[in-house]
Amino acid sequence: MEIKDIIYNSIINNELVQCILSTPRNKSKNRYKKIIIRPVKIKKETYIQFEKFTDKQAFHENKHKEEALNYLIDLIVNDYKNTNIFTINYDYQILISKKGKIKIIQKPASKEKQSTDHDRNKKYIIEENIPCDFLIELGVMNEEGKVFKKKYDKFKQINKFLEMVDDLADDNILRNGFTVIDFGCGKAYLTFGLYYYFTKIKNIEVKIIGLDLKEDVIQFCQKVSKKLNYHNLKFEVGNIQDYKENTKVNMVVTLHACDTATDAALVKAIKWNADIIMSVPCCQHELFSKIYNNNLKSMLKYGLIKERLSSLTTDTLRSLFLETKGYDVQLLEFIALEHTPKNILIRAVKTNKNREKAQREYANFKKFWNLDKIFIEDYYLKDTKN
Repeated sequence: MEIKDIIYNSIINNELVQCILSTPRNKSKNRYKKIIIRPVKIKKETYIQFEKFTDKQAFHENKHKEEALNYLIDLIVNDYKNTNIFTINYDYQILISKKGKIKIIQKPASKEKQSTDHDRNKKYIIEENIPCDFLIELGVMNEEGKVFKKKYDKFKQINKFLEMVDDLADDNILRNGFTVIDFGCGKAYLTFGLYYYFTKIKNIEVKIIGLDLKEDVIQFCQKVSKKLNYHNLKFEVGNIQDYKENTKVNMVVTLHACDTATDAALVKAIKWNADIIMSVPCCQHELFSKIYNNNLKSMLKYGLIKERLSSLTTDTLRSLFLETKGYDVQLLEFIALEHTPKNILIRAVKTNKNREKAQREYANFKKFWNLDKIFIEDYYLKDTKN
């Protein structure tokens, strides 16, 4: 059987379960180290989704079946050495040598076809229609486990966040004795979600502290935690800069901390040598009046464009700064909250890999925008002195 026949039967005859392309034939020209292909249903129509992975990001592209057919064949033949195709009838492995020799291995099917409904029937970490104690207490679902229509976005957001944490489960980072600090926890939907994930789903002993400036919110969260017997989930009134923790902190969470409060939280995490940082920045004003590059003056003269550029530049610098401190950083698409359109999540994992390249990249990027020091550096130097 030829490649085009396998792909045609898989896509046109709706037999495809999943396809994985790996080992690019030309790494210098191909920025995607892996592509995962699967069918998805969007508004009752079936598409083929291509999820493309770089070292730090994932991009999604949905194509009609006819368009996906030739596109996938071209990727397999010209761009990747190893392809694994899982269908409802057979598994196929396609190996292509440096000289272009093709080898196709056929095996019995090993994967069941999953639901392709991309809109509503997604399999969540915390499932629908199964009562979840903290979601009931926080008004996201009723006692039968039905998610309230007005809270469905919140339900999806909690699960999206937990998926991003769960991605790290195979790396043996998540373990007993884990300590998490959530700066600016608010009503603590994600804080409760983390505790539930660690203790109820993963059976990992965890200590979580939620921190916020609003005393009434903290009292409410502490009351809910006590009612649910979440013994190692505590809430305290306090701000990011003044908070001190004497024990090892494994994970720092900061979602929508306003302006430079994000920088203060990231510095705390760095100084604590945290294993994982999960940060969704909010509004960013620091660099709006500072960034400049003569080659981009046609863009920077427009206030709206400059605002978005300064926001992206700020998050890029934060990510590069984390890399200079030994973190492997990914920027992931998150689900925005009601009060902010910001939907970039910075996920950083401590690796202690070589930092020289990151330091050069950080310095060059600042030079590109004619910047000297930024707030995260000031916070870091101040914290070091203390």
